[in-house]
Amino acid sequence: MEKTEKDSANTVDEPKVNYRGIKAMPFVIGNETFEKLGTTGTSNNLLVYLTTVFNMKSITATNLVNVFNGTCNFATLIGAFLSYTYFGRYNTLGFASISSLLGMVLLALTAAVTKLHPPACDSSESGTCPGPTPWQMAFLLSGLGLMVVGASGIRPCNLAFGADQFNPETESGKRGISSFFNWYYFTFTFAMMVSFTVIVYVQSDVSWAWGLAIPAFMMFLSCTAFFIGTGIYVKVKPEGSPITSVIQVIVAAVRKRLLKQPEQPWISLFNHIPISSINSKLSYSDQFRFLNKAAILTPEDKISLDGSAANPWKLCSLQKVEEIKCLIRVVPIWAAGIIYNVAMVQQQTYVVFQVLQSNRRLGNTGFNIPAASFGIFSMIGLTIWIPIYDRIIVPCLQRYTKKEGGITLL
Repeated sequence: MEKTEKDSANTVDEPKVNYRGIKAMPFVIGNETFEKLGTTGTSNNLLVYLTTVFNMKSITATNLVNVFNGTCNFATLIGAFLSYTYFGRYNTLGFASISSLLGMVLLALTAAVTKLHPPACDSSESGTCPGPTPWQMAFLLSGLGLMVVGASGIRPCNLAFGADQFNPETESGKRGISSFFNWYYFTFTFAMMVSFTVIVYVQSDVSWAWGLAIPAFMMFLSCTAFFIGTGIYVKVKPEGSPITSVIQVIVAAVRKRLLKQPEQPWISLFNHIPISSINSKLSYSDQFRFLNKAAILTPEDKISLDGSAANPWKLCSLQKVEEIKCLIRVVPIWAAGIIYNVAMVQQQTYVVFQVLQSNRRLGNTGFNIPAASFGIFSMIGLTIWIPIYDRIIVPCLQRYTKKEGGITLL
């Protein structure tokens, strides 16, 4: 898209961003690697910890773990809102990392200090094991609560913050972003493998105190790596909440509900795209046409000097409308994913309880595979399945469907 003279003037006024992509990568990747080692190392064996050290009943421990995981996932909505609206990704990540570290330290203390957990219980005395006292439970929940706060800031910001370090307008920057995503998922897989094997073994067979102290130390290294790179990070300022944009489009469309749809909406609708925007330009789509009315330009609408709408609650750009349409299209996919995740959650609870009651001895040796380590078998199965799908199934499907990927993403 050609820039006007006004756009060029605005570009000159904007400070030049000094992208340090490759130089920032070691700190960003180091931060995320240690963070995942700490987080997964603490949460993967949490169910066993609650039932064996805190003497909780199976149903109580399961509910607590599910509430903890569910709250971590739901809190990311709040964390994303605060990050994009008020604090920015750097400040949010820094605060969340420290919160996670404190939460892991408290959790490690519950294992290391005998007064912070119930006395050990002989398995032969089933049903008579003393449970945690109220203040022991409060200390435990405080640690889990701090970890929830940490997850609410880290999960929605770490990927975006890493991508911020590269210039999306250059080929080298685009390659850097792609490389960063590859490293991100590699470190995630690496952290899961180490957590399911080494850390879980230390927790179950050596010492819970050491097993929970190791993830806390990993989180400390994560914070250290993050703050060391402070001077070279690109810190994107908060641009407002995406939720606000959704509400603005709906409000503007309702206000203009009596207006007629234009005959050529892709030409006549208001379509201002900020120069600083790194989002891909979305073409006009004919779905959810009611929302198009939010971009109808009327004589009452005022335009700012930079070309944007003076009142976004009365006039929205076509680009913003199309972004909301994309969000609506994702809702059915998101809803279908709920069923999938219901099954996935069982691997962290029901499967672990089944394994605890099974013979976990490895061959004729005296080594028992930790119950939480059985989650690694799903990862091994996925590792075996992906090459089979990519090299055998996809080529066969391509012959019938004539599609590049064999089948569509849906």
